[in-house]
Amino acid sequence: MRLILTTSRGIEDLASAEVSALLDRLGVLFRVEEKPLGVEGRVLAEVEKAHYTDEKGRMRELSVSTYLNERSRLLHRVIIEIASERFEGINDDEPEKALKRIESFVSSLPVERFVKASESFAVRSFRKGEHKITSVDIAKTVGKVIFERLERFGTPKVNLDHPAVIFRAELIGDVFFLGIDTTGDSSLHKRPWRVYDHPAHLKASIANALIKLAKPDGSFIDPFCGSGTIPIELALRGYTGEIIGLEKFRKHLRGAEMNALSAGVLDRIEFVLGDATRLSEYVSEVDFAVSNLPYGLKIGRKSAIPKLYMGFFNELAKVLQRRGVFITTEKRAIERAIEENGFEIRHHRLIGHGGLMVHTYVIE
Repeated sequence: MRLILTTSRGIEDLASAEVSALLDRLGVLFRVEEKPLGVEGRVLAEVEKAHYTDEKGRMRELSVSTYLNERSRLLHRVIIEIASERFEGINDDEPEKALKRIESFVSSLPVERFVKASESFAVRSFRKGEHKITSVDIAKTVGKVIFERLERFGTPKVNLDHPAVIFRAELIGDVFFLGIDTTGDSSLHKRPWRVYDHPAHLKASIANALIKLAKPDGSFIDPFCGSGTIPIELALRGYTGEIIGLEKFRKHLRGAEMNALSAGVLDRIEFVLGDATRLSEYVSEVDFAVSNLPYGLKIGRKSAIPKLYMGFFNELAKVLQRRGVFITTEKRAIERAIEENGFEIRHHRLIGHGGLMVHTYVIE
């Protein structure tokens, strides 16, 4: 089985490591590849069949896709690959030619193997890059081909709202993927515990990536915790150290508490109303600090960011004992604040979030 796994750009290595660790527990042969066919935000997993023993001692096949959907914290979707192809020059093709190439490719695929006669289906599409066709064009073309193919074996059932089987067609640059989306219409990064939305909340998958980079094993604080994504995800990982969420605005702090209650981890997190630029007033020392710093929508005036960052990192220098991980678009402001307050950058990477590539720093 070949699985196309989606995640945020820039954390493919972390997602790959997580998937490898999960599959290793199954004791099966597997191979994991980052950025298959050069596509960012994608991981390929080739996995042999896995089995488990039920309560009656019978050997049964384990659904690897379900296993990953239930256990991964870094993935967005788990897609069973039907086929993939590189269409050289499709970016420049006129719409009719581009769609004809996709139609010809899909028509050769045994899609009937993935839909039972009693099951309904729908096509969900995704497109990224400079093309003269839209994702709607792709969905219509692929849906038509699949319907015609299934007609050879009976009467196909289309259900656009609640399909039993979701075909996912993706065109990213010149690479086309077709598969069965086992995750459903709601991405895994949209956690069911979220009952309060901060206007610029961090994706849960990225929160877990920051936690992975921090490797915490002591006291932990998110000094700009917003709606609580990072401390909540840390608590859900079974973290046993002290977890603090500091937030300046009461509305967001109450929202964070609501989310933590929904997630069942309110008793594991100490939420504090306070200003991160006065951090030493709330904690005398802390081992790890991880946060999505204010930028863009999170702050009214962009001109205020350098002063805010300088004030925060000045306070952080008084209390941080081991490591910090921070994400922001404001490269110049954060690097100056890091340097002038005596920290060293141990790692830097760009991560895709909200349509932007944002800077991520690991400091000590």
